[in-house]
Amino acid sequence: MERRKFIRGGVVTSAAVSLAATRSLAATQVVTDGRVAEAKQKAVQPDGVSPNARVRVGLIGCGGRGMYVATHMRNVPNVEFVAVCDVHQTSLLRAQAWAGAGCDAYRDFRQVLDRNDIDAVLIATPDHWHAIITILACQAGKDVYVEKPLGLTIHDGRAMVQAARDHACIVQTGMQQRSAAHIETMRDIIRDGRLGNVRFVRIWNYQNTSPGRLPQNLPSSPPQELDWDFFLGPAPKVAYDPNRYSNFRRYWDYSGGLVTDYGTHRFDSMRQAMSLDSLPLEDSVPMTVSATGGRYEVHDGSEDPDMIQVTYQFKNFVLSYEASLMNAFGSGYRTPGRPYYRMLGTHDRPHGMAFYGTEGTIFADRLGFELYPELKPGRRADKLKPEDVTADLFRTASASGRSEDSTYLHAQNFIECIRSRKSPSADVAIGHASSLLPHLGNIAYRTGEKIIWDAANETISNSEAGTKMLRRDARKPWDLV
Repeated sequence: MERRKFIRGGVVTSAAVSLAATRSLAATQVVTDGRVAEAKQKAVQPDGVSPNARVRVGLIGCGGRGMYVATHMRNVPNVEFVAVCDVHQTSLLRAQAWAGAGCDAYRDFRQVLDRNDIDAVLIATPDHWHAIITILACQAGKDVYVEKPLGLTIHDGRAMVQAARDHACIVQTGMQQRSAAHIETMRDIIRDGRLGNVRFVRIWNYQNTSPGRLPQNLPSSPPQELDWDFFLGPAPKVAYDPNRYSNFRRYWDYSGGLVTDYGTHRFDSMRQAMSLDSLPLEDSVPMTVSATGGRYEVHDGSEDPDMIQVTYQFKNFVLSYEASLMNAFGSGYRTPGRPYYRMLGTHDRPHGMAFYGTEGTIFADRLGFELYPELKPGRRADKLKPEDVTADLFRTASASGRSEDSTYLHAQNFIECIRSRKSPSADVAIGHASSLLPHLGNIAYRTGEKIIWDAANETISNSEAGTKMLRRDARKPWDLV
């Protein structure tokens, strides 16, 4: 059911202004995941709504990430958190105290969606809840900021895109590097041909959680402050397991391991840097996906591999993805003295991307990038003295860029789009296209098959087992997607 939405604090009048009632619903063609979609989303800003109008937000999922993004969102002028929701009482009350007087606390997210005075929700729950809450929020007329990955499955993501379009809602995916300036600069360099033709891309996520061992003497019943059944929600009903709650990303029922956790960010930055969002569909998605890996060192009762390598064959390049839970060094060249994302020592680069072109190579992470040019044919820099190694020996010019954490800019973009009705930087269709890649990698790993992706129909054409993993059977009453 559609609900009227109110933005308070407009400069034209002290009364509440109904944003939903005055939106222009003229459809605009928006190029998203390689196809042109008819979208009601890019609506014209309503007359009389101030670009500084007050936005009232509800936070659903009050853990560390939810609170971090909420803090940045509240720092945008005229943003107020008026409701918080969590299945864990301690987290819930902490968030309510943070929000201050006038903020209500709920254990059931549907009570947040039922409020007509809430304009938007920030969803930072475990992955298996993302689709259900987002779709119900859109049906309730709320704009949505939802953490990555977009959903637990590829089918989830497509349903979320459809809900956003059907109800003309702004849905921003929490892929904050879309708001980072250095990724935009990388895209310009690659698009302008300064790397030449890029035919190979590498992405890696490394961390060391070994030696992982199955914990002993764990409690068999949930603590009083936790609603375990509501935490499970659409997932299969199982006995309480504290590891499944505190370490949910390691279990297939709730997430997709390191591949969907850290990998989704890197996949999205790769898509942005390679300008895949603007290409025809057949050029912007993989044709085949294969994976290998296993559980070798980490035996803590969780399910995702502690080492996985995925190969994606695109039409014009090959993408290799690596994730490791038993070594934190990573790979890639480093410039002495520069900080790198989650670096632990003076040489490691645990998370990153590399774009290998005919004219040069870019190494990057979420904090910056460096371009290392290729030598011209016939040149040997190792035969020269350092002072003789000059720019004219190389095929392209060196370059570098830096950005700080871009979560604030991403949150600010979301609020601006609530007011303007413009498409956000990580629109739900972008989130779907980028989340699709780690999901396909996990499907290839779990089936042990090289899968063939039918992009036009969003299905797997050669694997019955893989096709079944495109969606999930949700537990009632949450079988809504």
